[in-house]
Amino acid sequence: MWNPLAAAHKPWPLEVALRREARRKGVFLHLPAHGRGRAWLGSGVQQQLPWQLDLPELPELGGPLLREGAVAASQQQLAAFFGVSQSWYGVNGASGLLQAALLGAAAPGARVLLPRNHHRSLLHGCLLGNLEPLFYDVPFDQATGLAQPLPAQWLEQILEKAGSVALLVLVSPTYQGLAAELDSLVAIAHGVGLPVLVDEAHGAHFNFAASLPRGALAAGADLVVQSIHKTLGSLGQTALLHLQGERLQSQQLERALLWFQSSSPSALLLLSTEQAVARYSAVAGERHLQRCLNEALSLRAALIEKGIPLVQNQDPLRFVLHCAQWGLSGSAADDYLMQRGVVAECPEALTLTFCLGLAPIAPLRRRLCRELELLKYCQQKVPSLPPLDPPPFPRLAGLQVPLAEAWRLPSITLPLAEAAGRIAAESICPYPPGIALLLPGEQLDPARIQWLQQQQLLWGGQIADTVEVLA
Repeated sequence: MWNPLAAAHKPWPLEVALRREARRKGVFLHLPAHGRGRAWLGSGVQQQLPWQLDLPELPELGGPLLREGAVAASQQQLAAFFGVSQSWYGVNGASGLLQAALLGAAAPGARVLLPRNHHRSLLHGCLLGNLEPLFYDVPFDQATGLAQPLPAQWLEQILEKAGSVALLVLVSPTYQGLAAELDSLVAIAHGVGLPVLVDEAHGAHFNFAASLPRGALAAGADLVVQSIHKTLGSLGQTALLHLQGERLQSQQLERALLWFQSSSPSALLLLSTEQAVARYSAVAGERHLQRCLNEALSLRAALIEKGIPLVQNQDPLRFVLHCAQWGLSGSAADDYLMQRGVVAECPEALTLTFCLGLAPIAPLRRRLCRELELLKYCQQKVPSLPPLDPPPFPRLAGLQVPLAEAWRLPSITLPLAEAAGRIAAESICPYPPGIALLLPGEQLDPARIQWLQQQQLLWGGQIADTVEVLA
């Protein structure tokens, strides 16, 4: 039998890095939700050698876009469980499914409504599908620097101003666990005949616990994309796309999926997605999820009692440290904690997000409390960071230059301070979470430059002093 680990005279770099990382000790509060495999301990799944399960699309197995085989049957069972018309596995992350959903829901040249806090994959989808994006602003909390859930009245004003559009895209919950009241938002859109796509990448678990906000499927969204590895502990790159209702056609979605999904999907990834949903649809899995939620709420209460400033949100499994209260940007707090073996997930301008996932919380509770208390002690005489200026985004706006032109036309590099009046040729998009502060085709007016310079001071070198603009 071929042994891939012995197939070369010297180890491959990725193998070396993964082996080294697997031996690392620390407190890991980052995605995927399986907590480096600890969430699966005792389930028996880890006893299977991955190589034995890494199979091609054999007739008995099939694939996500084939009518016969185990994968097709699994997708039918998924759709029945979620109560939707169809469900599809994705192995190119939520990104690939969001792009397929856009192309399957809107014809070339159509206008689609995207929130300013959209993931950049949606912008890429607009380019590939020749769609015209209209960007609507969302509420912004200056104290935390975080985009807030969209209120119903706000959406009504946007739709009234937008005119004819083919699709509304909503994001809920956000990376930081802030959830919108989707029932009212979806009802408003449907009231004017507009289908809704919800980027629910960070909220698949909402469907499995009554104590969590109602998910997008329960709210009646036409299309819902869920990143299963972020929330239910499947392997990285795994996601689901759901279709319900009669506003959109499954045939168009399947044609679009052909463009954005591998023709050789990993059986391991598909299996991990199926098993993650299967686990939490069972009584034992529901109980496990509720235990995780209860432990998270208990830990949150303990941290707040110790004076650790956490942002209020709707997902107990996402802790958002308001490190600005300690005079620290999210990047600075992340650097400090990383050096002490505490690995977070999402450093931003004024906050740092921890993803507890579904692994046991008790073993890391004491150490996390200690490290955060030590950070608090180190910063006790440092003044708080001031609130951020709100982003100078119009309530609703398109691009000054069409996306396809801005992306392809010749560009030059200018210092950010000297770019007033120019048209951006590339995004400014600090990671994470892939949300752009500037889009190709947007004009850099003085207000936007000043705001970007303020952001630049807090993103730990992730925003350059220069910007690409059209020549």
